[in-house]
Amino acid sequence: MALLISKKCINCDMCEPECPNQAISYDGIITVIDPERCTECKGHYERPTCIDVCPIDCIAVDPAHKESEEQLYDKFVALHGDMLIAKGSA
Repeated sequence: MALLISKKCINCDMCEPECPNQAISYDGIITVIDPERCTECKGHYERPTCIDVCPIDCIAVDPAHKESEEQLYDKFVALHGDMLIAKGSA
């Protein structure tokens, strides 16, 4: 599942630079997570880094974007496949 930032968010900008998929952005009003880019850090980290750095615990699983572990990893490969190929051939 992709993650979602709740209305409790204070726009502190702790999560955005931590996202390895560039899925988090500030839209001028609130901080949002793009479900097309969010992999819950699968392929990068054990846990979602945005959740770990959020000072007010306002990031949770988005029930509107249910995905299996395999789907999240497939999304990671689609987003970072070129990087994986470059690392494998080095």
